[in-house]
Amino acid sequence: MIEDFSDRHHPFEGCFNFRDIGGYQTAEGRTVRWGRYYRAGRQDRMTEADLQKLAELDVSSQIDLRKADEIADQGRGPLENMGAAYHHIPVIPEGGTDQLARLVGDTGISGKRYLGYLSFGPDAWLRMFEIFAEADRHPILIHCTAGKDRTGVSTAFLLSVLGVDRALIEADYILTNRDVERQANFIEQHVGLPEGMDRETMMFHAGVPETAMRDFLDGLDARWGGPLNFLREIGVEEDTFDAVRHAFLD
Repeated sequence: MIEDFSDRHHPFEGCFNFRDIGGYQTAEGRTVRWGRYYRAGRQDRMTEADLQKLAELDVSSQIDLRKADEIADQGRGPLENMGAAYHHIPVIPEGGTDQLARLVGDTGISGKRYLGYLSFGPDAWLRMFEIFAEADRHPILIHCTAGKDRTGVSTAFLLSVLGVDRALIEADYILTNRDVERQANFIEQHVGLPEGMDRETMMFHAGVPETAMRDFLDGLDARWGGPLNFLREIGVEEDTFDAVRHAFLD
């Protein structure tokens, strides 16, 4: 199971929500390989000690889910300088934030909002699974700014394809909340809280609601019959699913 957070969480000093999805069991009794897929938040605040630890992970591919304006503000991070191939795959396109608000309303972070990501078309998910399927592109680091919403949805799709039980997918998503206090401490000490925001509010926004992933997966079930059927409908082929499983499972 996933009770021992230290087994999958990499506690970098200046990067948060960085963890490995290895070790999860599938319905067929196989196991997700360790050291193949890391999910994370932004890496631009990493310390020198962090960079040394990051280099040891030998990441081959960086999948950046952020919008262009986020990248302009934060930078791409250090991985390109370590030889990783960079893939910009924005889940929310430019102008998409306003479109998403019009589509789902002021829901905050929610399963409804996550389902709204799917309204932007299939390109992001198709490209993502092309990279997942190519074993020579691993290890992969996939991230957005906080490493919880766009990264969480992308990881849920992958774990679903790998055959990981839904309860584990939901539990993996909620692990985000275990790193919130550490992140708040770092922001207070080194960056400063955003203007007009107190610590409690910042911690709320850095975490995830426990119901959001459940509601997202319920929505996929109701409309498409589940994550795999959604991916099939947008054009992910069975050969790609097989290649992804071969690349990630023992």
